[in-house]
Amino acid sequence: MKITDHIKNANGKTLFSFEIVPPQKGVGIADLYKNIDPLMEFKPPFIDVTTSREEYIFLERGNGLMERKITRMRPGTLGICSAIQNKYNVDTVPHVLCGGFTKEETEYLLVDCMYLGINNIVALRGDAMKGEKYFEPSVGGHKYASDLVKQIHDLGIGEYLHGKIESDTDNSFCIGVAGYPEKHIEAPSMNYDLQMLKKKVDAGADYIVTQMFFDNQKFFEFVNQAREIGIDVPIIPGIKPIATKTHLQMLPQVFKIDLPEALINEVIKCKTNNDVREVGIEWAINQSKELLDFGIPVLHFYSMGKSDNILKIGREIF
Repeated sequence: MKITDHIKNANGKTLFSFEIVPPQKGVGIADLYKNIDPLMEFKPPFIDVTTSREEYIFLERGNGLMERKITRMRPGTLGICSAIQNKYNVDTVPHVLCGGFTKEETEYLLVDCMYLGINNIVALRGDAMKGEKYFEPSVGGHKYASDLVKQIHDLGIGEYLHGKIESDTDNSFCIGVAGYPEKHIEAPSMNYDLQMLKKKVDAGADYIVTQMFFDNQKFFEFVNQAREIGIDVPIIPGIKPIATKTHLQMLPQVFKIDLPEALINEVIKCKTNNDVREVGIEWAINQSKELLDFGIPVLHFYSMGKSDNILKIGREIF
């Protein structure tokens, strides 16, 4: 079922969902299941599975020289999506990136999704490769997420790269895109970023999932601004419980977000990371309760490979 249908069928009730990261190459899927199992208590209608960018690695040759190669350390997104759907009977949402894929490779991936019964996609530009300052599209790939959205939308109505294919089957996808309550790092202004978001919606996006944030007021303002410029699709907040003291530096640095002073002060008081996790859980519970009162359609949690804190939050909310 498509995400928008799950939301419609909920009749105003807020749903629970979460995102997982594929394991590194060579690691089995069993540990992933251990993190998913407890969260099934909250009957998530869908689970997101991320896709990693390729990255450079250096391998030593026999002559002592180093050779640079490109690899993906966390492949298997579609395989994991299919495995989860079969094991838990829940819809999965693979992330599809501009970076690292040609338009043809994207088309083949989307056809695989059709055959696997996957009809929800999150379309993202993706980050720059590690070690590179700016995002560069693959030769023959998309530069902007809005163009990727258009390809996904067009394929769903039979418009393939080589031409039109008539079909009696509904091959359309429900397309999610990213929104940034504190604006994308590369956007010169919030207004510019919102216009880019509207461009993705106009290209065919059906819903928006936001980057993590810790100040609900920024989310509320983001939603209001989006509605003012004609964005009327569901906007789903993304929640990440803070878990370690290093998050005080890492999260703002990596995601370019602000942390509220009250949260910073509580984390600084903590003597151990277990204490930090409890602070993060309590903060996320309070965030979630306020978001529920606002009437959001789905609470979407970023698990980052750990589910124990999200389990505690879910039991307080759902």
